[in-house]
Amino acid sequence: MPPQAKSIAAYFKPTNVASATANGAASSASSITTPERQKKSTLSEAAKRAIVEGAAAASASTADSSGVKEDGEPSAKKQKIDNSPAGKSAIADIFTKTAITSTSPAKSKIPVIRSKTREELRARIAEKPEWIAKLSLEVDTMGEDWLLALQDELTKSYFLNLKEFVTNEQKTKKVFPPAEDIYSWSRFCPLKDVRVVIIGQDPYHDDGQAHGLAFSVRKGVRIPPSLRNMYKEMHDEIPGFVIPKHGDLTEWAKHGVLLLNTSLTVRAHEAGSHANKGWDQFTAAVLKVVTSRLAPNSAPSLAPASATATDEKVPGAKGVVFMAWGAHAAKMCAGVDNKTHLILKSAHPSPLSANRGFLGNNHFKKANEWLQVKYGPEGGIDWKALGAGEDGLSK
Repeated sequence: MPPQAKSIAAYFKPTNVASATANGAASSASSITTPERQKKSTLSEAAKRAIVEGAAAASASTADSSGVKEDGEPSAKKQKIDNSPAGKSAIADIFTKTAITSTSPAKSKIPVIRSKTREELRARIAEKPEWIAKLSLEVDTMGEDWLLALQDELTKSYFLNLKEFVTNEQKTKKVFPPAEDIYSWSRFCPLKDVRVVIIGQDPYHDDGQAHGLAFSVRKGVRIPPSLRNMYKEMHDEIPGFVIPKHGDLTEWAKHGVLLLNTSLTVRAHEAGSHANKGWDQFTAAVLKVVTSRLAPNSAPSLAPASATATDEKVPGAKGVVFMAWGAHAAKMCAGVDNKTHLILKSAHPSPLSANRGFLGNNHFKKANEWLQVKYGPEGGIDWKALGAGEDGLSK
């Protein structure tokens, strides 16, 4: 049973927990201090103060028991539950914190300091030794527009804990893909170019396969069964598509196809070994960046400063296509605005399920038809760009 996918739906559901708590405390206090109540009361001033303080404490206790403190951080008890495999998605806590702090009068006046270049961010991170030790890989190897869009995510406690876990795994075990390839998806497919998102789950966990792109393997490596079924479907859908002799999907990435796994690392020969460690929260944030990078009121931490909602020259300005194959990928897409974006769902291309709805789904054709309506005749993806006849294993 694959690990449960965690949705980005919570990013789209604002909450008023903090304001409700504050209003509740204020209501309790006002019910005690009204002039009418003061006339009828025989309590001493000390007793009245004790009641007011008790009401405030009860409100705080209620907030804590629901897993949210006054500052929006999940309580220790809630964090423990959310971080367990069977717990609820901790992604909701990320959005809850954002929603609460952004509406707080006390914090709304504090400017958010954001780096505008890779070097600026590198200097900012270098000011904290505990950060640079964990984030040097991201600063050095992540595509710059992704790096700047996700910079706030990198310094959150869950991501720093995740990096500590992955770093320790790399020191003591074999981990795929190689460190320099973990973020290759971000280098081959810049954020501004994304038109199609294909969501995978784990990286391939056998030797020499994973290189940072979902479903893809390097040239010279045997084509995995799921990719073979993808090729078969494309051959049936796309006129002139010749099944390649290799499984390297780098050219798709260069043409605007984001090939994103939910977990970006895995222990060798142990599927799902790095699930529920924090990668799902990070990749959910990646998807949120894609969907909101050009939204009129998108949060500054999620949209490049150069993006504008009316910039039709940007390939993804009018929406992107999500290909969600299998329950895991469908769950990751929950909450995406299907009026702005096209969400194509079907069974997974795995040999175990391909005949139950993947083969014959016409997703590649539907994606191009939708993109051409949105962006004109040249707006589709050149699925044939992989290049037939190149050296590689065909078996």
